[in-house]
Amino acid sequence: MELNFTGTDVCAVSTDTRSAVEARYDVVVVGAGPSGVAAAIEAKGAGASVLLIDENPVSGALMGNDVPLYFGGRMTAATQHSERMLETVFMSMPALEEALEAGVELLLGTTAWGVYRNGPGMQSLPEQVVGLADAERSWLVGFGRIVLATGARDLALAFPGWNQPGVMGAGALQMLLTRYDAFAGHRVLILGSHDLALETALIAIGNGLQVAGLVEVRAAPQGSADLVAKLAAAGIAIHCGAAISSASGGIDGIEAAVLTTGETIACDTICVAVGLIPSIELVDAMHGPRELDGNRGGYVPRGEELVSAVGLCAGLADSGFDHIAYRMDWVRALAEVSAPDTIICQCEDVTRADLIGVQPPNYLTRPPAMCARSLETLLDDGPANPDQIKRLTRAGMGVCQGRRCRDQVAMLLAIESGQPFGTIPLASHRAPVRPLPMKILADWQEPAEMEAAWDVWFGIPTQWVPVEDIGTPHEDEHRAMLYTGMYE
Repeated sequence: MELNFTGTDVCAVSTDTRSAVEARYDVVVVGAGPSGVAAAIEAKGAGASVLLIDENPVSGALMGNDVPLYFGGRMTAATQHSERMLETVFMSMPALEEALEAGVELLLGTTAWGVYRNGPGMQSLPEQVVGLADAERSWLVGFGRIVLATGARDLALAFPGWNQPGVMGAGALQMLLTRYDAFAGHRVLILGSHDLALETALIAIGNGLQVAGLVEVRAAPQGSADLVAKLAAAGIAIHCGAAISSASGGIDGIEAAVLTTGETIACDTICVAVGLIPSIELVDAMHGPRELDGNRGGYVPRGEELVSAVGLCAGLADSGFDHIAYRMDWVRALAEVSAPDTIICQCEDVTRADLIGVQPPNYLTRPPAMCARSLETLLDDGPANPDQIKRLTRAGMGVCQGRRCRDQVAMLLAIESGQPFGTIPLASHRAPVRPLPMKILADWQEPAEMEAAWDVWFGIPTQWVPVEDIGTPHEDEHRAMLYTGMYE
């Protein structure tokens, strides 16, 4: 089955020293889940030109880096075959055909790595644009309005032994089972007992997997009574008042988990289903407004005239359940059983002791000045800032871009600071919000006009002169205003 989707609603844009867009649409929808498809069809029905993009099928390389979900090394080799993956995505999402029939332009396997709008530092843009990339190239698309339907991502939690293949997130497990048919495990232990965990367990059973049980730190199951009853009818135990104290494994990863009750449970996969977090990376990267709402899963976007968020990206369904309080209970329970050398940031090998001690990872030298610093000394200057901690410890600076540690770092800092979650700033997201090779991100086909103006960015003196004024009488005016000997 060969699928080839290309855009046709193109507005020609002249190329000069500005970055040029390749196409322009009235509406760009990022994310082709049910909410994104519905938004795209609605916009098309209103007469707009619409581009709908989705990063699925995600490449095997991104999955290997646990992006965008926490796949934990439990995908089969089928994820390396792009044509097969494209077919499974299209066949598992019949609404895509409806969007195509409505006249929506569709791009699959395409990442939105940044959104840029005119403002301070953005004047070189021809208009507001979204940066897109596939396996071959990167390009810019202009838009009048953008709809974010980016869904939610997995919450990862650290415990002794979690940094080995077979520890993964609930969103990733559901994706591999229902969309890709590419899950490599057989026997799953699930952490959590709210609806996400209960639904994940039922999906796993429905796909022929063994569910070894659920683990819950609170004294009773937290989810729907109907879902709890279904699991009980299936003979699946929920171990309440317990946490996972360690996980052991072999050459293929996880083999067993030990609970704080002392019980050992055989499994080849540990699924962290404590919570999903709205995917607001693009909102943060464009400096969009957001607010903290524990009942909706954490930080969620606030509405803007030209930017909309729909689906899980706009927040989880508000059932009155405080997801943040629940996650904090899990982090506290796991912190009690985690030794100082427990890895927090897998990409950079930052341990819990490194994080709390505000030290760089062991592969870097530790000068005496660094060793004198700690979280306690930083708190003397004000609330802990995850961006500052990231620069000092490298936690969150790896290839997964913090998806496995960003949220638990913020929670650990809140606990160590004795402050509620939310008083600690959220670590920033910056474009590109997906790890991209430089050969993809860089555009080497710049027009001659742009090539001729490179000294604006790297040379003196014309780097101090706006592009529009080069070669005009205004160039001398800028030189006169700025002449302080810098040109000599």
